[in-house]
Amino acid sequence: MPVETELKLQLEPDAIPFLEASDLLGKAAPVVRQRSLYFDTPDQKLRAQAMSLRIRRAGRSRTQTLKGYEGQAAGLFERSEWEMPVKDDQPKVEGLKPLIDALGKEVNGLGIIFEVRNERRTWHLRSGGSDVELVLDHGAAVVAGRTSAIDEMELELKSGQPADLFRLARQIDAIVPVRLGVQSKAERGYDLLGPARTAFKAEALSLAKDASVADAFRAIVHGCLRQYRLNETLFLEAPNPAALHQARVGLRRLRSAFTIFKPVLERERAERFKTRLRDLSAVLGDARNLDVLKEKPLPPAALSRIEEARQAAYEKVERRLHAAESRALMMDLIEWLGDDDWFTNHELAGRPAIGFADDRLGRLRRRIKKDGRHLARGSDSERHEVRKDAKKLRYASEFFAHLFDTPKQQRRHGKFLKTMEKLQDDLGALNDLATADEIIDKLGIDKSSTQHIHADRHALIRHASKAWEDLIDLKRFWR
Repeated sequence: MPVETELKLQLEPDAIPFLEASDLLGKAAPVVRQRSLYFDTPDQKLRAQAMSLRIRRAGRSRTQTLKGYEGQAAGLFERSEWEMPVKDDQPKVEGLKPLIDALGKEVNGLGIIFEVRNERRTWHLRSGGSDVELVLDHGAAVVAGRTSAIDEMELELKSGQPADLFRLARQIDAIVPVRLGVQSKAERGYDLLGPARTAFKAEALSLAKDASVADAFRAIVHGCLRQYRLNETLFLEAPNPAALHQARVGLRRLRSAFTIFKPVLERERAERFKTRLRDLSAVLGDARNLDVLKEKPLPPAALSRIEEARQAAYEKVERRLHAAESRALMMDLIEWLGDDDWFTNHELAGRPAIGFADDRLGRLRRRIKKDGRHLARGSDSERHEVRKDAKKLRYASEFFAHLFDTPKQQRRHGKFLKTMEKLQDDLGALNDLATADEIIDKLGIDKSSTQHIHADRHALIRHASKAWEDLIDLKRFWR
């Protein structure tokens, strides 16, 4: 069961000639044209089990590859891989135990679901003390007349240390901008089978019951980074409020993960990352607040001024996302996660995550119980603190949900999420009103024309207080 370790990078199609013209790659590499057929059952059972099966044709040769994916990868992929030569475009399943275990009798129902057409160039390089295979791919996933462009680079570690992959990636980024890749070619093809996306919501995280605290943190961060990068890509391709919002949610979930795992993290580096993430999130937040305000029933003159500010905020977001510091932040995070120096409490990091989750969920619940006691009579800033408490508890409940998977725990978790959603919606609406006042003041809009948007404020406070009471009355799903 060979395991490949590769760093996947995304780049612009017009960047490839600049990279090839540099001194980094050396001699020009020949172009190999590839055509890959991907197989699955009609109900996509392989995809559901985080596996992909393809037959790739390059020249006269054909190679069948089965890959298994461990968790939600971002940038650095570690995948089990089984390869074998085949004579035609029919999958060879005999003796391929992982495939048979995954599909059972349905292994005979495999069919072509999409294809990938690709031009590949390959270089073999030395980075530090490591041997690295650098592959440039330019092509597209294709299905039913729809296409998804592929312009990416894979740095596969043939021997040596993962740190040398990142060293090489930074050398490349100094020549042409590159971003962490979070989608395999198979995922691009599968996405074409559904409706076009405007945003990606957080995906369910499946932690193994025996996962350690360190395993859980790595998996959670990879999942959050993946959500952010998927939406960052969509936003840069076609700026829209949904992608902006979900990119910000990805950053917010990531920052919450740093808070939740604070007892195990190396303090200085963790705080530096939190600060960099907060600064990036603030730029997205300014644009998001204007998106929300723009939907309020306001006079045309006010809406015109808000739209002007919104366009400027969107331009600022685009500049920030294109900036080298934003690309470096994601790269630094993934490299840091791959080391063993990101945690200081080795004993706690090696313990089962389920006990840690029980403790952290309990602490977060006690925090919101304490801060929410005066929710009805408190100030806007005090309600904002309860809102932040609610977000952290909600995200923690999503991060750790699969560790508490008995039927009773699942039922309780469902009720918990519904109640949390009500509380967050009401607190979010109240925060939007407070933020709206700040923006209206800043833009110099006549306040007398905007007071009607506060008409439901008292009702929102009552609803939020009731949702908080319901939350505190619920039985804990993690017990």
